[in-house]
Amino acid sequence: MNNESEQVMWAGRFITAKTRGKWEYVTRSRGIRAAVILAIDEEDHVLLVEQFRVPLGKPCLELPAGLIGDHDHSAGEDATLAAARELEEETGYRPARVEVVGEFYSSPGMVSESFTLLTAHELTRVSDGGGVDGEDITVHRVPLAGLEQFIADARQRGLGIDVRLLLLLGANIVGGLRT
Repeated sequence: MNNESEQVMWAGRFITAKTRGKWEYVTRSRGIRAAVILAIDEEDHVLLVEQFRVPLGKPCLELPAGLIGDHDHSAGEDATLAAARELEEETGYRPARVEVVGEFYSSPGMVSESFTLLTAHELTRVSDGGGVDGEDITVHRVPLAGLEQFIADARQRGLGIDVRLLLLLGANIVGGLRT
């Protein structure tokens, strides 16, 4: 355990760069958290989103996701409510029920951010989705049976692939490593 004090090097609206001893890392500002939504409909199609990500300099294929409590009026927001809102904004699908799977960390060596993984159930399409404020999100409804090829095709086209998509490919990846 590192007993050195934490130093804020730079703070923005959404992220803060910090140091503790030799470690440099980033945190979310103001207690903001993230919700990542696994939405599989009754016909075994998963909802994915594609959007340009400035840090990557290219579009990325991802599970729908959004921030929890990112507005001053929504501090302390419930993760299930944020997830339902974000799913509808990004994909145009409204869930009848959202359940928390758990809290996870995506890159704990350099980012303290955690995300809450949630599952969305009983989906109803209510709009085209696409996000808000110029997010320009492309929605993909992909059959689970064709997901591996869909992701391979996206990689071939030069898209970034969010590591969380491994949730859906895990069994195939592990099986491939054993042969």
